[in-house]
Amino acid sequence: MPDALNTLFRLRRRGNALLCVAALLALVPGYSAQPPGPHLPEVLARDFLSMHTRNTPTTYYEGRQGPTGFEYDLVRRFSDYLGVSLTLDANHNIPSVLEAVRREGDLGAAALPLDPTRDGLLFSRVIMPLQPLLVYRRGLPPPETIADLEGLEIGTLSGAGTDLVLRELQAQHPFLSWRESAELEVAELLGQVEDGTLDAAVIFAHQFRLNRLFFPEVEDGFPLGQPLSLAWAFPAGQGLGLLAAANRFLDDLRRSGELDALIARYFGHDDYLEYVGARTFIGHAQARLHEYDALFREAARHTGFDWKLLAAIGYQESHWDPRATSPTGVRGLMMLTNPTAGDLGVDNRLDPAQSIHGGARYLRQLIERLPESIQGDDRLFMAMAAYNVGLGHLYDARRLVEMRGGNPDAWPDVREALPLLQERKWHSQTRHGYARGGEPVIYVRNIRRYYEILTYVDRSQRQFHRLDARLPDEPKSATRFERVPPAL
Repeated sequence: MPDALNTLFRLRRRGNALLCVAALLALVPGYSAQPPGPHLPEVLARDFLSMHTRNTPTTYYEGRQGPTGFEYDLVRRFSDYLGVSLTLDANHNIPSVLEAVRREGDLGAAALPLDPTRDGLLFSRVIMPLQPLLVYRRGLPPPETIADLEGLEIGTLSGAGTDLVLRELQAQHPFLSWRESAELEVAELLGQVEDGTLDAAVIFAHQFRLNRLFFPEVEDGFPLGQPLSLAWAFPAGQGLGLLAAANRFLDDLRRSGELDALIARYFGHDDYLEYVGARTFIGHAQARLHEYDALFREAARHTGFDWKLLAAIGYQESHWDPRATSPTGVRGLMMLTNPTAGDLGVDNRLDPAQSIHGGARYLRQLIERLPESIQGDDRLFMAMAAYNVGLGHLYDARRLVEMRGGNPDAWPDVREALPLLQERKWHSQTRHGYARGGEPVIYVRNIRRYYEILTYVDRSQRQFHRLDARLPDEPKSATRFERVPPAL
């Protein structure tokens, strides 16, 4: 609320009295007493809500189990709240989202900053803060103040709100200069920082947390300016009914704690692998994975897995080294024990093809042996943990969950119980006794992160412009940026 009020005060100072009143009505409970207009009845009559968004990790994308993303998840819940279905158009950048909402859409949900000065639009209540963040390329002198930005090639997205923050800062620091583009997305911007096209970029902190794993050569610098506010955009001139319903929905979600939980689920954690680990993984992926990706794809077709998941398991097990051997005698790219290899018909654990196919079949067997009550990703994560620690110890951990009043079919509860197998107080009450229960927790977490990296790279190659792609003879400086010169 304070950030939104600051916006109102700026509007008032600029003489935008009517916009100030309209924005204030959108922030104060009870404003929905205004005439509702035709918008909400039209949505209910046609039985669907149309959403305009962007194809990004923070808004909407196709995940392993279908559509996902923070804004998609939130709008889907809103459509359920209204009792209608949801349609979406994600083929947008920020300016085209806003234009589509003005012309035809019901709402825009695309990491949009609340800006009551935009013509033809109304904005919802604040959903979450947006903190602008300066990020820079690893190896440069770490910038700590705005003065350190002089002479750096800085990029940002126009229309995202970060460009407005830079303009406000330029009023006090006239030397500031940057490049901005409406055609790029955050991942492409970070890619240009990593490859040296840019020295630094200004994005939002939650966007960096979600993307940092994929760009280990990009460091976070320092926050710039005051936080902005993420909100949904609605067309003006169609009444306040749909906007009022959205605000009631958001209020209910906030009061119940569900909104904070959703924000934390998508943006609150920052337990990614260390940059060094991520860089090592990316280096190995570039140098080694091409030798085995066809084998992973073939094994995936035979067992029904995503090949990238099998590749992630193979990396966690051996760093894709087909001759890897542990002190306990497990060997090969997928690190099979001798008894397991025998059961699977693998007669040479050091043969990459036999190891990969054997590991994939073993993971499938583990999934099929789990109780039917374990569903979805919980089932996959528990099978992965059993691949590491053994099915017996996994069942012991599920038993400990029951003893502690948790849900043995939920991976988060089992994840909390597995390390207890290292404590005599707990493992003495189990069938299989002591286990290094912390290891499968780290094991599953790392595989999930490696899988995220491989999925990101694969999705980028299939759906987005390659970060390093350029037309023949196109200069590295690119033409999709507009330069904002110093205000000297």
